[in-house]
Amino acid sequence: MTDIPLNLFFKANMSQVRQVGLLAAGCQPWSRDVCAAGGDRFAYCATLAIYVYQLDHRYNEFKLHSIMSEHKKTITAISWCPHNPDLFASGSTDNLVIIWNVAEQKVVAKLDNTKGTPASLSWCWNADDAVAFASDRGPLFIWTISGPDSGVTVHRDAHSFLSDICIFRWHTRKKGKVVFGHIDGSLSIFQPGNKSHKHVLRPESLEGTEEEDPVTALEWDPLSTEYLLVANLHYGIRLVDSESLCCITTFNFPSAAASVQCLAWVPSAPGMFITGDSQVGVLRIWNVSRTTPVDNFKLKKTGFHCLHVLNSPPRKKLCCFLDGGVGLYNMGAKKWDFLRDLGHVETIFDCKFKPDDPNLLATASFDGTIKVWDINTLTAVHTSPGNEGVIYSLSWAPGDLNCIAGATSRNGAFIWDIKKGKMAQRFNEKGILHFLKHGKSGIFCIAWSHKDSKRIATCSGDGYCIIRTVDGKVLHKYRHPAAVFGCDWSQNNKDMIATGCEDRNVRVYYVATSSDQPLKVFSGHTEKVFHVKWSPLREGILCSGSDDGSVRVWDYTQDACVNILSGHTAPVRGLMWNTEVPYLLVSGSWDYTIKVWDTREGTCVDTVYDHGADVYGLTCHPSRPFTMASCSRDSTVRLWSLTPLITPLQINILADRSWEEIIGNTDSAIEPGTPPLLCGKVSRDIKQEIEKQTGNPRVKKLRWFSECLSPPGGSDNLWNLVAVVKGQDESLLPQNYRKGIMHLKHLIKFRMSEAQELTTVKMSKFGGGIGVPTKEERLKEAAEIHLRLGQIQRYCELMVELGEWDKALSVAPGVSVKYWKKLMQRRADQLIQEDKDDVIPYCIAIGDVKKLVNFLMSRGQLKEALLVAQAACEGNLQTLHVSTPKGSWCSDDTCKEDFNELLQEACKELADWYFQEGRAVLAACCHLAVDNIERLIIDEKQ
Repeated sequence: MTDIPLNLFFKANMSQVRQVGLLAAGCQPWSRDVCAAGGDRFAYCATLAIYVYQLDHRYNEFKLHSIMSEHKKTITAISWCPHNPDLFASGSTDNLVIIWNVAEQKVVAKLDNTKGTPASLSWCWNADDAVAFASDRGPLFIWTISGPDSGVTVHRDAHSFLSDICIFRWHTRKKGKVVFGHIDGSLSIFQPGNKSHKHVLRPESLEGTEEEDPVTALEWDPLSTEYLLVANLHYGIRLVDSESLCCITTFNFPSAAASVQCLAWVPSAPGMFITGDSQVGVLRIWNVSRTTPVDNFKLKKTGFHCLHVLNSPPRKKLCCFLDGGVGLYNMGAKKWDFLRDLGHVETIFDCKFKPDDPNLLATASFDGTIKVWDINTLTAVHTSPGNEGVIYSLSWAPGDLNCIAGATSRNGAFIWDIKKGKMAQRFNEKGILHFLKHGKSGIFCIAWSHKDSKRIATCSGDGYCIIRTVDGKVLHKYRHPAAVFGCDWSQNNKDMIATGCEDRNVRVYYVATSSDQPLKVFSGHTEKVFHVKWSPLREGILCSGSDDGSVRVWDYTQDACVNILSGHTAPVRGLMWNTEVPYLLVSGSWDYTIKVWDTREGTCVDTVYDHGADVYGLTCHPSRPFTMASCSRDSTVRLWSLTPLITPLQINILADRSWEEIIGNTDSAIEPGTPPLLCGKVSRDIKQEIEKQTGNPRVKKLRWFSECLSPPGGSDNLWNLVAVVKGQDESLLPQNYRKGIMHLKHLIKFRMSEAQELTTVKMSKFGGGIGVPTKEERLKEAAEIHLRLGQIQRYCELMVELGEWDKALSVAPGVSVKYWKKLMQRRADQLIQEDKDDVIPYCIAIGDVKKLVNFLMSRGQLKEALLVAQAACEGNLQTLHVSTPKGSWCSDDTCKEDFNELLQEACKELADWYFQEGRAVLAACCHLAVDNIERLIIDEKQ
């Protein structure tokens, strides 16, 4: 489960309903300055909220600290105060600038009506409490937050620009110096006491033209007062001198197709900076001393959007990607220290659990995607292909069909086959005029029949609710007098469907007949009806939510409204009946709240205030009926536990009370004042299974009810450990036992087995597919497990297989010196085969003088060979004494004789070379140098 900010946790505890999980939004990809850092914190912007993470020094990991959600429209920029790590500023398209105190988690100051959208924003480095912002062609406004000069002023020179402002940066060392980057590719530079320079230093390729090449990034050199890095969308990166107004260096990319929208200096390495490619996720390391990258790292398939280098802790790069991903990359370890991948970056309109798996949750968003999440880890496991525009609604196929139907604002409806990873069907076929109209008017709701997998219903702004088969054949077209926003199939009658209409009415249709007229029309709402929901437990009961702020409960059998639930102060969107307690109903509203209702008395039993914007979707899974998911315009998905609402029931289960005090029928449960009773299929199934058990079934009863009532993330693990303690055979343990906390008697054994599987599982000839670990990643993971298990030799062998010899050799002595020497010899043999000079230190370290001398002579490096041999003769090169094949030891005298032979051989080779070159005197000198008079005489005779 993801971490929950403390402020959110305490806020949640004010209500009975308890937040148990939060899926943070991704980083928005449209504004430029949407990530920032200060002290041991960093922040990024979703559309409407700012996520602040703080380093937990005890565990050395970043945790979500707070979510700031005061803005009502798209956030355009954030900037951390350079003088106070507790303060940062943000701007938004509603012409608002806010100053936040992170430590106190509150708004410090607000500036309304900024006379234009603050598209770019930054704290002033020359003032402790001033923020500057600008939009379009200026001017640059400076807001002094406090003190005698508080208020908004206009920069004396920074106004009346000829091209829109993309970005601006204050100099961190030169007081008052500021640079602007413009859409036309030019820069404007201002410095107090100096001449102003407007629209200078355009890329050479643009000179004399009216073409545009927007400035995408600007950063002052932290060690200079004049130098500045500039990135243009098409021209690339330049290092310019702001004083002489000249380009010092133009940096070259490996590919002409590469482009950059973000860059950052590395403060700990003078002259070093990094860039992120905007097409693919390649992080490039540069130094101003050379025009090409020093190194490249492919971190993701998606391009970069923002980059920031954290000063504390060092060597970590804050990366934001175009797909909404956010991460901290550790350059030293070459790994992610933190990664939040594939989060939605816009409003999430709908969420639904997979019918046959309570651990999989699908979400539909304004950002054009449907994502499927594992709610145990809150990570995305699937995302829909392409971009479908706005997706208003989704519906899982019943059972295990593994497909999702989606409803869009402009592309009609579709069916996504998750297993195949592609769209299996679309419902806006060309040539069918009405389908096109139905789709182009915006399909607001889609509902796959619970009981008949061949039928799908869609509701549109064209006033129709259409029932069709999954292959597109129209079965019914129910015409309404206005737009239709919601529809829901009855769970008790497969042929009954209800709709919610803009004309304020709820209609019920019976699809088993050919009639296009509704069976019932329920009137009473004073504004449009948005969603409708049938009760899963009470036949004929349904509810509706309206823009009038009320929820109405209707009884189809009585043809009447039986309850009006009032309390929301804005339109109602999300609706959810509990699948076990028949009177519990939950609603979500544009007033940012979630309300839980007791429909017996029409009372609100709890209100949750945690979402930072409109609440759209609410859902739970029948097998885990007291875990609810919600989604919102704040781009988050949150998980909630409803079990505090049924505390008496939990006590009855723990106390092993009679079934009559735990499970009841619907009629008795809805009697006013009756304690909560379970009436759904899951509880009845548990009772049925318990009654089949022999002996004392209490443990199984507790386990099954625990799994039903508890939120995800721990219950299974707990009961698996209970089974182990009670002596259950390990072969009967479920596969997911190994993924959680294991009993210590299994820890080493199962981890060893895991490492073995990682090294033996064959990769398909087509590769593992997107998101599947590569063979190298699997081997690295296996090696790390072996190392932690103390299996050093196996670790070394896997590192050798991966080509990481240095890591293998660094720990090889932990096996034995003999093994280390053998590994060094293997490495030396490999380097000799590759004909690399790197072999020299390996041979010297293990005292293999003969191998080194022979290698040098084979390469014609005869003087070097002679030098090594002489050093060995003089005892400067130590040999490691190991046993000979016969079991005896190589003595120092024997080694000395061997070295002398090598010396003579090297000398002879050098002499022969000189002799062949016609330089007989130098050949003679070689023999004389080693006192080989006999050989000298022989050569003279020849």
